[in-house]
Amino acid sequence: MKTFTLNNGLKLPAIGIGTYKAELDAITRAIAAGCKYLDTAAKYGNENVIAQAISSSGLKREEFIIASKLWKSDMGKDNVNSAFNRTLENLRTDYVDVYFIHWPQTGLNVETWRVLEELYSQGKIRALGLSNFLPYHAEEIMRTCKVQPSVAQLEFHAGHTQAFALRYYQERNIVLQAWSPLARGRIFNDELILELSQKYHATPAQISLAFCLAENVMPIPRASSTLERLRENLMSENITLSPEDIMRIENMPPLGWGGEHPDRERVKIS
Repeated sequence: MKTFTLNNGLKLPAIGIGTYKAELDAITRAIAAGCKYLDTAAKYGNENVIAQAISSSGLKREEFIIASKLWKSDMGKDNVNSAFNRTLENLRTDYVDVYFIHWPQTGLNVETWRVLEELYSQGKIRALGLSNFLPYHAEEIMRTCKVQPSVAQLEFHAGHTQAFALRYYQERNIVLQAWSPLARGRIFNDELILELSQKYHATPAQISLAFCLAENVMPIPRASSTLERLRENLMSENITLSPEDIMRIENMPPLGWGGEHPDRERVKIS
């Protein structure tokens, strides 16, 4: 079974589940399918639902890796602790496995990180992460940090691989996680992905997730509507794409993006 070992030794499973807009039934299905990495955020408004689903599962808290994120309005040294304590209360836990700054904010990144480092040193956070930080945002943290980021999250999928950012993080031994690894469903109609789906007797989603893993990127697809699809997604780690097919996906035409950039207004994508 593939795992990702972070630069501080914490191990993450090959594939996680994103819970943006996910309600209790979807998260419960994800757990039933075998998912042990649950990615949430204060902004999602469902940390309490994550706690409820774990409690109802009959499994111990320690069997899960829970990731959450600090929202923009809670950044700054005077706000972080209260926001983090709300997250602990919502999740009904005394620690978070991975805690991210959700989006970079000019002038607040470094002081926010320093508070997170204190929480890390207290054992309340097991690994620190940066979400939606491009390399030049991350450099601000890297120049001053006492605790190096262990994880970074970016939009990453076939047709939108952000190769420079990927290389930046991997050269620094920071695991990259892919949000929107299925390109909001665009991969389901791409001719190359469909061709490879037939070749490997796999679903288009499995091909796309297997590609992420081949690039040493941990995919976090959103919780699916069916148990079968969730199980299929988690089985993607068993698919080994050939080097040639990996290169074909790396060089496929752009497949679009979600329209969110840390330095720009959100672009509405039809």
